[in-house]
Amino acid sequence: MIGRLRGTLIHKAPPWIVIDVHGVGYELEAPMSTFYDLPAVGAEVALFTHYAQKEDSVALYGFLREDERRLFRDLQKVSGIGARIALAVLSGVSVEAFARLVQSADVAALTRIPGIGKKTAERMVVELRDRAADLAAGPAGGAPPPPGDPLAEAITALQALGYRAPEAERMARKAAGDGDPPEAIIRKALQQALR
Repeated sequence: MIGRLRGTLIHKAPPWIVIDVHGVGYELEAPMSTFYDLPAVGAEVALFTHYAQKEDSVALYGFLREDERRLFRDLQKVSGIGARIALAVLSGVSVEAFARLVQSADVAALTRIPGIGKKTAERMVVELRDRAADLAAGPAGGAPPPPGDPLAEAITALQALGYRAPEAERMARKAAGDGDPPEAIIRKALQQALR
């Protein structure tokens, strides 16, 4: 599975981009939210990726931010939503704005996104409400925690293990001691969770 690519951006024409990684050109489809922030052709770029294989096709999707990739994957878990509609959602609204729309059950605003009808919008609200809270609380822009911040790194790791953002933060703060590296915070947080 391909989870991330870093290389030279050699072509971009919405929705397609091509990244050269040590002589291999990877063609990816990306939402406009990623296109807006791409560097110029010839510059280095790093993208989170989602690999999709179907009976008749293989596709690779690229995202500048982890929260975009997570929303892309979550959207496809809603019945009736595939990659095309998930890309349209990310092209039409930010992750934070989408989370707010779902949490407030704003079906009318969701139907303004191309490809989203009333029934699909209602399904999104019902099926993504819990996940939307995590998206809204996630790290800003899906950026990795700043290097050297053990508490933030521990929170991110706990979220990767499946804990919701508020719960991961509570666990890490409770377990953190002065000067603890991320690994120690995570270990203590998990031990406390098992008690």
